[in-house]
Amino acid sequence: MSKPLTEQELHNLAMNHVGKDLEQRGFEFIAVNSRLRKHPQFVCIDKNNQYYFVIVRAVILPDNPNNYDVVWMESFKKHAREKNAKVLYAGVGLGNASDESLPIYLDEDYLMEYNGIQVLDTNLN
Repeated sequence: MSKPLTEQELHNLAMNHVGKDLEQRGFEFIAVNSRLRKHPQFVCIDKNNQYYFVIVRAVILPDNPNNYDVVWMESFKKHAREKNAKVLYAGVGLGNASDESLPIYLDEDYLMEYNGIQVLDTNLN
């Protein structure tokens, strides 16, 4: 019998996918934090030594992975401004490949919706 993935395992799956994307884009990792609800998940720098705080959020499909808590994000962007960092958001939607009402199981096919990394403006509104 297959074992459903835990919330932490789903988060790790999303982080692995986003981490590979960041690597392909040429980012260098300074710190990685894979614990749930601890932000940012990645602290990276680019070739110009600009710091980036990367937020990874895993959601269960059909929820929209591109949506995030705007009020919370404003407080996080304030933190990034204080550290002279830019904020990147990566939402990853995950679902069972055969039936969306079922959980995602270890070592079984799954669906993924990933629209890439969003740059969030950290300037004051």
